[in-house]
Amino acid sequence: MEVTLRAETGRSQGSRPSRRLRRTGRVPAVVYGKDIEPRAIAVDRRDLYGALHTEAGLNALINLEIDGSDNRLTMAKAVDRHPVRGEIIHVDFVTISLTEKTRVDVSLELQGDPIGVREGGIIEMINNSVLVEALPTDIPTSIIIDVSELDVGDTLRVADLPDIEGVEYVDDVDEPLITVVLPAAEVVVEEEELEEGEELEEGEELEEGEAPSAEEIESE
Repeated sequence: MEVTLRAETGRSQGSRPSRRLRRTGRVPAVVYGKDIEPRAIAVDRRDLYGALHTEAGLNALINLEIDGSDNRLTMAKAVDRHPVRGEIIHVDFVTISLTEKTRVDVSLELQGDPIGVREGGIIEMINNSVLVEALPTDIPTSIIIDVSELDVGDTLRVADLPDIEGVEYVDDVDEPLITVVLPAAEVVVEEEELEEGEELEEGEELEEGEAPSAEEIESE
């Protein structure tokens, strides 16, 4: 699915012009690729939001209509957001071809109730996305993972991801993605209990009311 986004050239570059541009409801951006020199453009903020919030998310195929006549098929390569307000303040668009593979990050979608969670553990997301290579039309919206068999201490890695026709995983096969661990509080309690037990084994227990002798104190 492609979405069309109108873009205009001729914007002034720099921090001040960009701030003025944003106050008018537009977002500064740049488009580049193998078949085009980098060009500074501006897009409507609301239209941009709509383009990036389809089912495909940031991996949406965006037909940039530049100055009303120059159409370029692109994807959002980098999206910069305001650190406090979270609004988009700049976008890099890269041109793509429907017949050439591209690399993108695809989010992971978990399904199932892990065994380890039912036993008191929690899911820890080490990476919530994975890098894949595929034709633009083969890029999945997300990668669904069944985690129902994960027990406490189990780790799911890239090698465990499902095979998807036309999609190749680029990340190392041993890269960890998800694990089930005990809550931190429980781990601390277990360690404290272990340490107390070790101290009792190493030292000699004293009878109630009995004090150590002078020789025992000096030997310590």
